Parts: sequence; C-alpha cells; structure tokens
Amino acid sequence: MAYERRDGDGSLFKNDRKETDKHPDYQGSILINGQDFWLSAWIKKGAKGTFMSLSAKPKQERAQEIVREHRHDDDLDTEIPF
Repeated sequence: MAYERRDGDGSLFKNDRKETDKHPDYQGSILINGQDFWLSAWIKKGAKGTFMSLSAKPKQERAQEIVREHRHDDDLDTEIPF
C-alpha cells in the first residue's frame, strides 16, 4: 500500500548537513490545507526543559527565493568587464 499524505500530516528528519547553530536540527515537510510547507525544527533549552522551536515556509515561496538568487547571480556575471 502506497503512502498517502493527508492534510495536517508531516515528517521531520535529522539534518545531517547542519554546519552552524542557525541551521535547523531537523528538516521535513507538512501538508496544511492542501499546501506543502517546508518544516524546520531547532532543539532548544528553556526554563521548563528541552523543546523544539518550529518554522514553516511554503514550498512555493522557497522556490521563488531560489529563482531570485539565481537571477541575482546572473546579473553579477553580466557586470564583469572582461
């Protein structure tokens, strides 16, 4: 039986590529109201003990950020005088 994603379901996986404290400890995705989101989690310690701090970003938004970054890179290449 194939896995069927349902609204409100998501998964997190340990981030094996974490290089700085700003990088999430866990990464994954979640489906909310039919829209896919990237899900990130950081393990933190507080007055009440250890907890996870979460962040969700629409997958489409991240794709648009990558496109903008590449456009910016292309603009830099055209400004080189040689």
